[in-house]
Amino acid sequence: MTNTHLSWLGIIRLGLVQSALGAIVVLTTSTLNRVMVVEYALPAMLPAALVAWHYAIQLSRPRWGYGSDMGHRRTPWIIGGMGILALGGVLATDATLIMASSPVLGILLGVLAFTMIGAGVGASGTSLLALLATRTAPQRRPAAAATTWIMMIVGIVITAGVAGALLDPFSPQRLAYVAAGVAGAAFLVTLIAVWGVEREPERQPETQEQKPPFAQVMREIWAEPLARRFTIFVFISMLAYSAQDLILEPFAGLMFGMTPGQSTQLAGVQHGGVLLGMILVGVCGARFGDKKRAWMRQWTIAGCVGSALALGALSCAALVGPAWPLQPTVFALGFANGVFAVSAIGSMMGLAGEGRSAREGVRMGVWGAAQAIAFACGGFAGAAGVDLLRALLAETSSAFLIVFSLEAALFVFAAVLASRLDLTGAPAPRGEGAPDVLEGVRS
Repeated sequence: MTNTHLSWLGIIRLGLVQSALGAIVVLTTSTLNRVMVVEYALPAMLPAALVAWHYAIQLSRPRWGYGSDMGHRRTPWIIGGMGILALGGVLATDATLIMASSPVLGILLGVLAFTMIGAGVGASGTSLLALLATRTAPQRRPAAAATTWIMMIVGIVITAGVAGALLDPFSPQRLAYVAAGVAGAAFLVTLIAVWGVEREPERQPETQEQKPPFAQVMREIWAEPLARRFTIFVFISMLAYSAQDLILEPFAGLMFGMTPGQSTQLAGVQHGGVLLGMILVGVCGARFGDKKRAWMRQWTIAGCVGSALALGALSCAALVGPAWPLQPTVFALGFANGVFAVSAIGSMMGLAGEGRSAREGVRMGVWGAAQAIAFACGGFAGAAGVDLLRALLAETSSAFLIVFSLEAALFVFAAVLASRLDLTGAPAPRGEGAPDVLEGVRS
């Protein structure tokens, strides 16, 4: 493998890819979800099922990581994945608009679109993180993760704010134009960001004799005790993290009377809180985090507990209604989520280089797949729970109160799991001491 490491400029350029990826995803999983449920009065389970399907497709992440591990460059996988993602985002918007007049055709196109979105995120995101893990100096890996993940949140916040403003007053034509513009800009940014980053091959491509079968590589990864335990933690914690994703904007529309533009901007407020939480934890970690991994675990626990408290406040908001300060509550939820995410993903990036070499892509793929399964189950369960409880209970507010309360309990459980996850005894990355932490962030 080459000894050439990414400069900070190279790391920031790759962060632009994360920004582009987040820009498309926030439209397809947040704005389109709101339009289906509120404007078109479709069951919340429909967009939840489509989003769950795109996460199910991301079970292919280890396979994408294996492909980039066995080759000599990762940027073609990043560009190709982003192209598929951009086309999927445009098709998903068209499918949503078609659902108003032809539900069956719209749903079929939606399945195809979200298949493309899942494949695009998996190929591009996994290869990007693997490139960071292999081309970044070991002591910089957590800091690089923080930088690129913060840039992804910035992309989400900017997209949510600008798109929300452009969508009011809402019309199908406005939605189509905004989606096409975001997708095109994201793909162009990706091309510019990766141009020349891999000036020389990361490694010589594996010969057929050297290339182990995918199944063998997966067995090797799962046999690593730390990788296995961390995979289980990622699944449980991200299940808690994702459960409110698909019901927050419908909650704002149904209980607080917000327009599509206002609820999209509310998502921007939440992600702004995430961004602040990530920055604060990263800066504190760089200045005060002496025992790096023990420090990350403590902040992961704090983020989980804070998220549980914020979800408890949202339960109260469901009872009180429009008089409740919704934006500060959503901002607090985002802040606590950011504290949790920056610590958990910082651990992930720091551990990606552990164990056998030339497996970074598969290792990141395994953790990405665990996260994707959790997001599929969490998002769908949250939306389905609201639908079921609204059908059973007289008050819509009671349905949201129960679901938010259950999500808070999940975060408490995640905090317990984090307290029992021993990262402090893990070996440092190959050939280096413990990583210096601006501790990295939340793919």
